[in-house]
Amino acid sequence: MSRLSLYPTLLFLFIVSMSFGQKATTSSNAHSDWTQPCEPFRIAGNLYYVGTYDLACYLVTTSQGNILINTGLAESASMIRSNIEALGFKFSDVKILLNTQAHYDHVAAMAAIKKQTGAKMMIHEGDAQVLADGGKSDFALKGKENYFAPVKADRLLHDGDTIRLGETTLVALHHPGHTKGSTSFLLTVKDENRSWKVLIANMPTILPQTRIMGMPAYPKVGEDYKYTLDAMKKLQFDLWVASHASQFDLHDKRKPGDAYNPAVFNDRAEYDAQLDTLTQAYLNRLKTEK
Repeated sequence: MSRLSLYPTLLFLFIVSMSFGQKATTSSNAHSDWTQPCEPFRIAGNLYYVGTYDLACYLVTTSQGNILINTGLAESASMIRSNIEALGFKFSDVKILLNTQAHYDHVAAMAAIKKQTGAKMMIHEGDAQVLADGGKSDFALKGKENYFAPVKADRLLHDGDTIRLGETTLVALHHPGHTKGSTSFLLTVKDENRSWKVLIANMPTILPQTRIMGMPAYPKVGEDYKYTLDAMKKLQFDLWVASHASQFDLHDKRKPGDAYNPAVFNDRAEYDAQLDTLTQAYLNRLKTEK
């Protein structure tokens, strides 16, 4: 059996285990790969990976300063800084902070990094309140273990909005469901040989706590998931990465010390297979809730 034919089954098992892991416990001890160090590296052009082993954080460099997307857990703030500096960039040059989803595993270090750099925080309006109250108003994840230091956004984003810094422009794509303001980003980066259109995807996984038929704090969650799954299938890009390294098989595609090779992230078949599996998970959830 081919690797691709096995992929939907393996991905489903990963999604289930990851989701139930969040339900059972949210401590970093339960997800050691969330705080495990990872070698920072150049993905393509002026886009770099600066996250932990599984919590993906991205640095976009420009002539007018840099953009940091996601921060991981609170205890990872110093690691993110070290990764940025190991690549030869100044931490103080981070001018804009972005986020793919306002869950503690992607924003808990945001307050500290914002304070240290003075960067402007930009987030989709759907996640702005959750960010501002440190996770207390999240529609699905409840409990102190899911809280984080609150951050007030300097700019609220909407679907299709552009974020410009220097010669780089990112387009914010609203992909709600996992959170109300879940966001993917499209940008074009350039290296010495060519340009690459890159998708930083927030894959629409479904938490066990989420009721697709609707929840008091999020009545349209099912409709939003359907919209997101349909919208993401229509996107066009050259390379793609995601909010978790495990979602795009980072550690199979790249080993520590590997030479610069953007082409390893040119894997449309994997992206489509993941969306097919997530669509089936959505349909299965609908059946169980009826």
